[in-house]
Amino acid sequence: MAFQEKNTLIFGRHPIVDALKSGAQLDKIFLQQGVRGEFEKEVRQLCREYDVPLQYVPNERMNKMVKGNHQGIIAYLALLDYAQLDNVVPGIFEAGETPLILLLDRVTDVRNLGAIARSAEVCGAHAIVIPKTGSALINSDAIKTSAGALTRLPVCRENSLVTAVEYLQNSGIQVLASDLKSKKYIFDADLASPTALIIGSEDEGIHPSLLDRVDDRFIIPQRGTTDSLNVSVAAGIMLYEALRQRMK
Repeated sequence: MAFQEKNTLIFGRHPIVDALKSGAQLDKIFLQQGVRGEFEKEVRQLCREYDVPLQYVPNERMNKMVKGNHQGIIAYLALLDYAQLDNVVPGIFEAGETPLILLLDRVTDVRNLGAIARSAEVCGAHAIVIPKTGSALINSDAIKTSAGALTRLPVCRENSLVTAVEYLQNSGIQVLASDLKSKKYIFDADLASPTALIIGSEDEGIHPSLLDRVDDRFIIPQRGTTDSLNVSVAAGIMLYEALRQRMK
């Protein structure tokens, strides 16, 4: 089996098909655009069966990812075991703790993801939820930036954040979001109750399909003229306010 980037990247048709069939945890598979026939069909079916994200990309991009003969397919091995949200949440309640969960909506920068995870672990959050597609890969840079927090904090990778929000709400956990249009300050939001916080993408913020489903919104006050805070800084402020309220 061919490896690259500290054994996180594999390539070649047989190694990746074998990895899929063996149940190895894969973050994502890249398949060269234009690949057709039985092999493409088999990969597509296996990705569906084992719930692995599949993306079609140009050959030029794949040639930049690896130096060897990738045979039109590249995969990232997962560096950690993903948790299931419907297993994590009951465990929090059974432990007699008050849930504090982060949902990351299309946070695509690995260093932002790592920094958010570091703050989350320090502030006592119980889990991070990311979407299966449209999120930064949890690679060695993300884990390094998190100071190892990503290896200690459950990370749940869900097919749909909308479904995850609905599950949390049905489990008695309020879902809150920062919104520049809100008139309520974060200090006035009740973060001591079972809470899930949605953190929006670096460029577009929280998707309307999620924002429409939250239980409440708040604003982080600012006095300067900069449009908004860096996403990891904003997440840190929310987490520390939750920690402050829970330490009363």
